[in-house]
Amino acid sequence: MTNSQQQKYNNPVSATLTGIRDLFRKQIPAGTLNPTDRLDGKTVLVDGASSGLGFAVATGLARRGAKVIMACRSGIPEKGEKVKKLSGNTDIHMLHVDFSDIGSIGELVKQIKVKYAPLDILVCNAGIVPKQSRKTKQGLEEMFMVNYFSKFIFLNLLLENQCFNEVDPPRIIFVASESHRNPEKFQWDEFGKYKEYQIGKSIELYGYYKLLLTTFSCELSRRLNPNGETRYSVFSLCPGPVNSNIAREAPKIFIPVLKLVFGIFFKSPSKAAIPVVYLAASHDFDGKPFDYLFLMSRKTVDEKASDPENGRQLWKLSEALQERLQTV
Repeated sequence: MTNSQQQKYNNPVSATLTGIRDLFRKQIPAGTLNPTDRLDGKTVLVDGASSGLGFAVATGLARRGAKVIMACRSGIPEKGEKVKKLSGNTDIHMLHVDFSDIGSIGELVKQIKVKYAPLDILVCNAGIVPKQSRKTKQGLEEMFMVNYFSKFIFLNLLLENQCFNEVDPPRIIFVASESHRNPEKFQWDEFGKYKEYQIGKSIELYGYYKLLLTTFSCELSRRLNPNGETRYSVFSLCPGPVNSNIAREAPKIFIPVLKLVFGIFFKSPSKAAIPVVYLAASHDFDGKPFDYLFLMSRKTVDEKASDPENGRQLWKLSEALQERLQTV
């Protein structure tokens, strides 16, 4: 990887310019999201669903007839009521979760198991870009926890508690990012360790944690689908640059400029949600163990993420970290 490739997402300015360039590159669509791609009778959970892309995804899936569970830290119940009005679907439910807190994740899984399981589709969307490092209740760095480690914990708890539909292959969708290609290598010796940083480092770390997430999605698919049998469909995607509030913690001096650039060049959440809804609803993905989309185009993930050895190492370190936290 060249130096210029590594620097694409290293700071807010280069990340924004890269996002704009990506929008204007010619893409070959993997397929088309059709009006007939319905989700009637399906139960879907979307996390980080109170705003931005997550809210748009929840609305889009509700319009296609799904029973939608919105797992959020805020916006309860008003955001759920808004989805009902926009979609015309009254089968919308909201559950509270704080993905920076392991205990809150456990409580969410308990509620899902008792009230809403089995799930047919899970959209893991929640993510943050903080202006500086913050410690969670368990002493982890917040962006590491929310953008990657919470997904590992959440998925494994759902699987252990048999919260997925075991008749038809469920679909697990991770909202990742093309910035997962930016890190030069894994920092295994630093895995899970709290580190101080300021806004200048946030974008670089965001890409690194998206690399962890994409690597996890590849390894999850391998573990859930042994011997060529598709028991679970695991998908990952980059929705492209989205005009959302993910950069709400940017320095105040940059916010007016970012809002202007986002408004002019970036996709609205409703448009950015189309590939997520496509992965969730289209028959084009029936029986597929894994796929990755950039916008509506199929791509291969970075070779670091697809390498089984890296997947095994990430899983091993994640399990060890979880065990250590449980003994504290």
